[in-house]
Amino acid sequence: MIVLAAVFAVTGAASNAMGTAFQRKAASTVSRGGGLRLVIALAHRPVWLIGVAGVVGAALFQALALVNGPIALVQPLFVLELPFALMIAARLMRRPLPNSGWWAIVCVVAGLGAVLAAAAPSGDRDQAPMVRWIPALAVCLGCMAAAVVLARPGRPPLFRAAVLATASAIGNALTAALLKSATGTFTAGGLPAFLTAWQTYGFAVTGVCAILLLENALQAGWLVASQPALTIGDATVSLLLGITLFDERIRTGWWVLPEAVGIALIVWGVVRLSHVVPSVHEGAQVADDRMSRTPPVTS
Repeated sequence: MIVLAAVFAVTGAASNAMGTAFQRKAASTVSRGGGLRLVIALAHRPVWLIGVAGVVGAALFQALALVNGPIALVQPLFVLELPFALMIAARLMRRPLPNSGWWAIVCVVAGLGAVLAAAAPSGDRDQAPMVRWIPALAVCLGCMAAAVVLARPGRPPLFRAAVLATASAIGNALTAALLKSATGTFTAGGLPAFLTAWQTYGFAVTGVCAILLLENALQAGWLVASQPALTIGDATVSLLLGITLFDERIRTGWWVLPEAVGIALIVWGVVRLSHVVPSVHEGAQVADDRMSRTPPVTS
């Protein structure tokens, strides 16, 4: 079951990365703007539809992963989304990945492998009593609300990006915990139980909030400030929720040393990748602008 959960989680990370990259590619082929007209224009692009399918597939794979394994294993594996997205985007945008990007990817993968091998997260519960849910919801939602207040306009951009990304990470982790509980309800009682479970509507609301916070984080400041907070925050809060809600376990003692080394490698790799992502997208944007200025060939 653990192996199956890991496979689904990695597939979900790759699927979400593909969705993001293909949607970015589609957005670069339409005129700038917003609203319903933009959505209609994108809907006529097969590339955009592939991107939407990737995002939907990621949600399904995440649910399957959470059914088969602990949240403390599944959510950290979604760290791989960033390397996957960068590699796919570099290919789609015809922008070669620099050597520093490849080294950063190696560090993220190696660090993640070290952390999960040392921690060996385990647990088979998918439900928690309300006496556990109430403080977990209060703390997570309270921290998200406090982050919004702290990141009010006028604060330094890097600070706002980091704080809002941290709030989004908390929202992602809480969404995963609620999704795990909701899918467990579906497995036990079928669709009627799933539709009547409060966790089903809870993960829908927190998921939307997490997305909105992320969009504001990306608009507030550089990716180098928001991506590490988002990546590390999601994994950390997911681990804490797994332990407090579902009695999941990780190894401690001397195992903390290789876990710390793995975390350091992940942080370094994510920070380096956060510097590489803008260069790939900026290169793609330059290419798009050149194409838009090139006059049509006439005979």
